[in-house]
Amino acid sequence: MIKLIIKVLVSGLAILLTSALSIGIQTDGYSAAIMAAVVIGILDWAINKFTGIDASPFGRGAVGFVVAAVILFITGKIVDGFTVSVIGAIVGALILGIVDSFLPADKKTM
Repeated sequence: MIKLIIKVLVSGLAILLTSALSIGIQTDGYSAAIMAAVVIGILDWAINKFTGIDASPFGRGAVGFVVAAVILFITGKIVDGFTVSVIGAIVGALILGIVDSFLPADKKTM
C-alpha cells in the first residue's frame, strides 16, 4: 500500500513537471495533479487489462506513445483543474515517457 501511495505522489510530481515544461497542459495545483495521476493510472490499467497494450511511450513504441497521448487527453476532459489540448497530449506523452524512463523499473509490478 505504501508503494502505491508513493507511486501516486511521484506521478503527481511528474504531471506537475510535465505541465511546466509543455505547451497545452495546465494543472491548477498539486491536488489536480494527484487526481490526474489517479485517473491516468486507472485508464492505463483498464486499457492494459482489456487490450494488453501498455501505455508506456518509450517501452512500447508508437502504439504506447499514441495510447499515452489519448489517456492524457481523456484525463484532461475528466479531471477538473487539469486541461490538455491535442498538442499538449502529444508533447506531454513524450515528456512523461522521458520522466518514466528515469523511474525505477519495479513500479510496473504494482
